[in-house]
Amino acid sequence: MSFEQIKKVSVVIPVYNEEESLPLLLERTLAACKQLTQEYELILIDDGSSDKSAEILIQAAEQPENNIIAILLNRNYGQHSAIMAGFNQVNGDLVITLDADLQNPPEEIPRLVKTAEQGYDVVGTRRANRQDSLFRKTASKIINAMITKATGRSMGDYGCMLRAYRRHIIEAMLQCHERSTFIPILANTFARKTIEIDVAHAEREFGDSKYNFMKLINLMYDLLTCLTTAPLRLLSVVGSVIAVSGFLLAVLLMTLRLIFGSIWAAEGVFTLFAILFMFIGAQFVAMGLLGEYIGRIYNDVRARPRYFIQKVVGNKKTNDNSENQEEY
Repeated sequence: MSFEQIKKVSVVIPVYNEEESLPLLLERTLAACKQLTQEYELILIDDGSSDKSAEILIQAAEQPENNIIAILLNRNYGQHSAIMAGFNQVNGDLVITLDADLQNPPEEIPRLVKTAEQGYDVVGTRRANRQDSLFRKTASKIINAMITKATGRSMGDYGCMLRAYRRHIIEAMLQCHERSTFIPILANTFARKTIEIDVAHAEREFGDSKYNFMKLINLMYDLLTCLTTAPLRLLSVVGSVIAVSGFLLAVLLMTLRLIFGSIWAAEGVFTLFAILFMFIGAQFVAMGLLGEYIGRIYNDVRARPRYFIQKVVGNKKTNDNSENQEEY
């Protein structure tokens, strides 16, 4: 398969309450892009920030020499929805995603471009010497293992958003309309040739991580229910095992009652209650998981927009459908 030459690079950065890091982010990212031999553009998406992030982005986009497009969403839709909003505005042959917290240095951008030029659809990254808490590292390992098991594709670090995608991968992802989206996995489903390289990782200097404990739990539910139907199959297996175990236990209890009489049966009441509660608990877990699937089906059937763009500042996407793509 032959790859088109990379003539322009688009850098997509979601922003949420990052007013402290934005000036340095813009300075370092623009400096890194100026090292490229290709044309470049920066697309920054304000995901409903409550601080001055949107104002900073507008000011930067109003300076034509920066090649910056600022997209303002009307509220917070989440990191991956914000990135998809940016994908709708890209003009580049290669698209690079980057977090705004500067933990992944923008100086890695030229290396991702050079790697993509070797013929890769997707260039993933692994955070070397990761500067995160033990809790974040452990949660990341669990999520990566779960994704690998569900998708059958092994990558070392799905959580690192410093990645490069060829244009045809972006266009394929934009054709997917599901509400729950995890971009690294979605991209890999369309990619023929992928690679993962090590990149630097720095401590967070400004603000706090936007992924707290509850958001990580929600992310795990999202991954379970939007990637695979394996949990539903597992429920069938568990249900069968419980049914067979219940039948065998009933036979055993009847036998013991015939052997030892009704006195023994009365003394086993609490054991029966414990077993009953265990089965009821398993049923509630199963119902909750089924509810997650049904809820996601309901959201997709309603076909509501994944996000709503309030304003775009800078050069908009150069195609006839750009206006229609502002709300999606």
